[in-house]
Amino acid sequence: MFQTVFIQAIGLLAVVCFIFSFQIKSNKALFLCQMAGSALFCVQYLLLGAFTGCLSYLAAIIRNIMLSNMQKAQWLRWKGWSWLFSAVALVIMVFTWQGPASILPTLAFVVGSFALWTDNAQKIRFYNLICISPSYLAYGIYAGSIGAILNEIFILSSIIISIYRYGWKAMGENKFEK
Repeated sequence: MFQTVFIQAIGLLAVVCFIFSFQIKSNKALFLCQMAGSALFCVQYLLLGAFTGCLSYLAAIIRNIMLSNMQKAQWLRWKGWSWLFSAVALVIMVFTWQGPASILPTLAFVVGSFALWTDNAQKIRFYNLICISPSYLAYGIYAGSIGAILNEIFILSSIIISIYRYGWKAMGENKFEK
């Protein structure tokens, strides 16, 4: 009983990190807070035996560190990173295969990598809405992570609210392809 509560508490703490990250003005602090949340989900999935999700979150932390430094380093803007991270995700899936559910975090990670490297808020929200969050939500249900389920519901709700508040066209442009 205590073990189950402890594992679920890790996921709920991760959700708190993600929710809190959206209240921070500094991009660097936002990324750090989200990486802390990702690290907590990584640990939770490890403890739940959901190894594809665990390693996908670990790869996402590395990817997000790179993305958070795109403004500073031209080499990080290379579109090939999406393909490289996709290959890593497929290797993770093959070596941690636990049935068709292993496809879910892999799909979310691959689509997320391509969406994030566009640096286009509209595309990122669109792919989060139709693929990334639904895939992570389904995987959270499969793995039994209450925190992951709540986190994805929060993300989906937040995207829908932002589209309603600001309109679809106000979601942004790609600043690196101009």
